[in-house]
Amino acid sequence: MNKQILDVTCGDRTIWFQKNEPHTIYCDKRREEWEGDFGKVLNKGGKKKHRHLVIDPDIQCDFTDLPFPDDSFSLVVFDPPHIENLSENAWMRKSYGSLDGDWRGMLRKGFKECMRVLKENGVLIFKWSDISISTRDVINIMGGVEPLFGHRSGRKMNTHWLCWMKFEEKGEPNDTD
Repeated sequence: MNKQILDVTCGDRTIWFQKNEPHTIYCDKRREEWEGDFGKVLNKGGKKKHRHLVIDPDIQCDFTDLPFPDDSFSLVVFDPPHIENLSENAWMRKSYGSLDGDWRGMLRKGFKECMRVLKENGVLIFKWSDISISTRDVINIMGGVEPLFGHRSGRKMNTHWLCWMKFEEKGEPNDTD
């Protein structure tokens, strides 16, 4: 595998400057295209904003069960859905997905999968918007493994960018090979 970067929840690649960055594999469980006048956002003429959305991953898969061997990527990007139980026709659901059902278990399993496919000394970048669920609660859901650092951004400062690194696992001092 030549590509060193994995985006496990690419959606329509809104966070990417290069939508087809050549070192990256883009994954998502959805492959969809939507077009229409959605939501409450109005254009300058006072009409609903017309939107077009294309979710076209390189590999269609669920981030809780990634089809890659252990230790495959130097960088993993994880930007899961952030809001609970959005309606089927909500633009936010179409664009970003929704946290439905056992979303705590889903996030925990997704984090473990991201760390599994990450190479030793690789980096996991996690994006979370805490408008529905706090960032602290999500870190705790993931097993309480603290990120190395993070940054708040956005107009209301509720989007968090967090960074983890996969360090070499050390055995117990008395372990022998």
